[in-house]
Amino acid sequence: MYTPPHFREDDIALLHETIRRIAFGTLVTLGPDGLVASHVPMLLDTSKGENGTLTGHLAKANIQTKTEASDIEALAIFQGPEAYITPNWYATKQEHGKVVPTWNYVAVHAYGKISFFEDAERLRDQVSSLTDRHEAANAEPWALNDAPEKFVQSQLKGIIGFEIPIARMDGKWKLSQNRPAADKEGVISGLDARDGADAAISSVTRERLQS
Repeated sequence: MYTPPHFREDDIALLHETIRRIAFGTLVTLGPDGLVASHVPMLLDTSKGENGTLTGHLAKANIQTKTEASDIEALAIFQGPEAYITPNWYATKQEHGKVVPTWNYVAVHAYGKISFFEDAERLRDQVSSLTDRHEAANAEPWALNDAPEKFVQSQLKGIIGFEIPIARMDGKWKLSQNRPAADKEGVISGLDARDGADAAISSVTRERLQS
């Protein structure tokens, strides 16, 4: 990921927090027929490995699981808040007009070697943990044990788990940090007016530009 210094984020705690908050990522691997991508929820375990470990699962029928190669390189992309930025928000537009539109966004790329597993108990633990993570906010959380056991077992037979010990991460917070102070204020005001002060992109932009 191309990341100029003023947009780069290296704080591992913030990168971990962002991965957890986004949760749903794009998993990219190189197979025998070229690049393959799947869109899947993933869990992050920061206690495993120097940079944490990602886990998830794919359908057995997914071509991404059909490889006999070992040490497969994988890229997990987590896309955060994003927004179109109009030059009309820049104070410098009135001064000289030498401005162009852009797109602001937050993204984390996690790289590592992926491995697959089919152990039933390990798959059950992974699915259960994933479910508990996303059901926690519900008044009456659904749990894996709520479904009939034979049905759960049959469903587990249709998936393959994966694990990615993270070797490195790239973080990019492209939020107009390279603009003059007056332009930054214009971006914050513009986003608040268009998307609302509580919108994710408005909140993260204000936090970064006013820090």
